[in-house]
Amino acid sequence: MYQFLSRFFVSGLGLLVADALLPDIRFDGALSLWTAALLLGIVNAVVRPIVILVTLPLTVLTLGVFLLVVNGAMLLLVAWIMPGFHVEGLGSAIVAWIIVALTALAANALIGDSRVHIGTVKR
Repeated sequence: MYQFLSRFFVSGLGLLVADALLPDIRFDGALSLWTAALLLGIVNAVVRPIVILVTLPLTVLTLGVFLLVVNGAMLLLVAWIMPGFHVEGLGSAIVAWIIVALTALAANALIGDSRVHIGTVKR
């Protein structure tokens, strides 16, 4: 439960930062922001793995760069589902996704996510 809540709040924070930095990302209010964060979590858990599997040959061919398009498309899907969240195009969605991912990386570094260990061995 803690892991779900922390991901939810980090996604919401990332979307808030993207909204502040990008003119092409807009929310109609705080409720729209947190609903979009919740929907983004659901879409990432259900739809994204299927899309990644279907586009695997293209992802391998582009050495993983196509995953940026997949992630941006997931953000566009959330904006399409939810009327209070507006994203103007795939390019803006990809940049917004990068901002959300960087915010999550920074938050995990500050919080100390126990699942992320780079170059260390736990005994």
